[in-house]
Amino acid sequence: MHLTVGYLATPTGDDGVALAAALARTFRADVDVVLVVREELPDGHPGRAQYQKLLITRGQEWIAKAVSALTGVADSVNAHVLVGESFAETLLQFAEEHQSDLIVVGGARDGFFGGHVIGPVSSALLHSSTIPIALAPRGYADDAPERIEAITAAVPSKAGDDNPLPFAITLASAANLPIRMVSLVSAENLAEAEDLKELRQMQIDAAQENMAVAARALPESPDIESLVAEGMTLESALKKLNWGDTDVLVVGSSRFAAPKRIFLGSTASRILAGTDAPVIVIPRDE
Repeated sequence: MHLTVGYLATPTGDDGVALAAALARTFRADVDVVLVVREELPDGHPGRAQYQKLLITRGQEWIAKAVSALTGVADSVNAHVLVGESFAETLLQFAEEHQSDLIVVGGARDGFFGGHVIGPVSSALLHSSTIPIALAPRGYADDAPERIEAITAAVPSKAGDDNPLPFAITLASAANLPIRMVSLVSAENLAEAEDLKELRQMQIDAAQENMAVAARALPESPDIESLVAEGMTLESALKKLNWGDTDVLVVGSSRFAAPKRIFLGSTASRILAGTDAPVIVIPRDE
């Protein structure tokens, strides 16, 4: 596996590096750490060029901390200080050119501890990336696990919604991890059925079908679990799920996403806000 980490010399950057370290240990990954400094456009003033050089030098000093944290953890670690107008655009271009399997970033730091807050960089990536995005929750670096030990997929229950299960199966099989499939039921979805009981049965049927798919794909898996969490709202359903310190949740893109691109839908956004586990958002299937 190959990871590209978007690094900032902030607690947000430390959260992303901590998640990258856990992923690298689990999947024996190679890691590129990328720090993007702002491009100073020439305006004839000699100080502009000097300031650009200073930013690059400082960037090289800052990124050394991230490389140190990943050295001996990842199979290989390389540092890159790039110049660009947009952090997200420059990071994505680098990851595409290096055929990365995941882009890893931390979330914003102005939310509750352990939750996900989408900052400008992660927001741009979550609405354009062609590569899966792994998001570390706020404060992840403060008590990060050494490795990932379980994969959870938030699976849909109706046609048209993107299903992250195939990606989750690939991820779980790469490190022989247990896999859990979660369907969320709320009264908000009653338009799909006559009542909540009927809706729950639809969700259970979909969960059983997904479980059969996973069982066929992962015959050697140590554990496969499928469950339905229900509540009056999506948020109340999410509160009934227990997340371990070593879990990772995989979610799909909106049905409105272009093929092979991420577009974070409203449901996935609410899942992110209500989850304190790392989340991987994958591009929509073709």
